[in-house]
Amino acid sequence: MSALGWYFLKLLILLPMVGGMAYGALWLWRKYQPGMIAGQRDRMVRLVDVMPLGTLGKLAVVEFEGKRLLLAVSRGKVEKVAESDMRHG
Repeated sequence: MSALGWYFLKLLILLPMVGGMAYGALWLWRKYQPGMIAGQRDRMVRLVDVMPLGTLGKLAVVEFEGKRLLLAVSRGKVEKVAESDMRHG
């Protein structure tokens, strides 16, 4: 096999591997985004739960000063949807 044939064979094997590793890294980053890991007990604001809404939006429940806020989060925009006292649920 010539040097050029060997080069193309390596390219056909390694290129999908590198693409798969990049895809896997991005998937892991989205799944375990910073701020979603335990250790938020000493903060004034605590993220309780997040639910994805399609590809661009999320619903988030945040605790702040004895209240729970339901927030709609999308690219460049955060809106308060609802608010409740923590003692009422």
